[in-house]
Amino acid sequence: MIKVEDLRKTYRIGFWRKSVEALRGVSFEVNEGDLYGFIGPNGAGKSTTIKILLGLLKVGSGKATLMGLPAGSPRSRQNVGFLPEQPYFYDYLSGREFLWFYGQLSGLAWKDLKKRVAEVTELVSLRPEAMDRKLRTYSKGMLQRIGLAQALLSRPRLVILDEPMSGLDPLGRRDVRALLQNLHSQGITVFYSSHVLSDVEAICTRLAMVVDGQIRRQGTVAQVLEGEAEHYQIVLTAEVKPEDLPKGVGTSLGARAVSCPDLQSQRSFLQWALAQGIGIESISRNRHSLEDVLAEEVAKNV
Repeated sequence: MIKVEDLRKTYRIGFWRKSVEALRGVSFEVNEGDLYGFIGPNGAGKSTTIKILLGLLKVGSGKATLMGLPAGSPRSRQNVGFLPEQPYFYDYLSGREFLWFYGQLSGLAWKDLKKRVAEVTELVSLRPEAMDRKLRTYSKGMLQRIGLAQALLSRPRLVILDEPMSGLDPLGRRDVRALLQNLHSQGITVFYSSHVLSDVEAICTRLAMVVDGQIRRQGTVAQVLEGEAEHYQIVLTAEVKPEDLPKGVGTSLGARAVSCPDLQSQRSFLQWALAQGIGIESISRNRHSLEDVLAEEVAKNV
């Protein structure tokens, strides 16, 4: 569905046309049926990559294909739905007129269009009464939903979404997560960028982590997190000063909480605490999240 090999892109900015490398040898592949997350901090190169795939920017060097065809060619986009991060909508149109307009641009026959509009608005949880209101009256969350609806109108085989959860409240995020999973269950390939790493961790089959224009990690969530150390958080029944803790077994997280980096240090700390007559209120076992891993990768550039 998507194949990117050694993709590079350089911008020239400012009065002196200074060169800035946005992409520095990006390579990854999205297979049919994937629910693929594309994650990274602001300015990492996520939107640049998406724009190149859709022909909105020219390739600097390297290779990018979409649906087996050169990225940017009109035929490569025929079975692709897209929602940009900051879409522009004709706010004088109603929601229904907006979808009719984009449906006709997508080549849908008028006799099928009304039925399809009803299907996609239900799919993205837009209420029927909202469809006859002008887009200028929509909230950010409603605009995001109508944008998702237009991306799905033509029954695409691949959907590309740039920050689809941007500006949504927790309930809106939950609905979009459910929508992405529903599309995936129907065999539609989904490729989306996101800052909401907990959502990516929960629903994506595979992902790529881009930092400073380079892919740092990719694979399944388990593969990306593989080798990341677990740590244990112990909550005590009494306060302990950081200077009183035995060396090398734990780090103070507050008056009554201690973090131990591994099982051996946890056991050593428990033995010390019991010897001191300090009770244990709780022990929790934690594993690094995608957010932790991304923070580590970003820190390598500092």
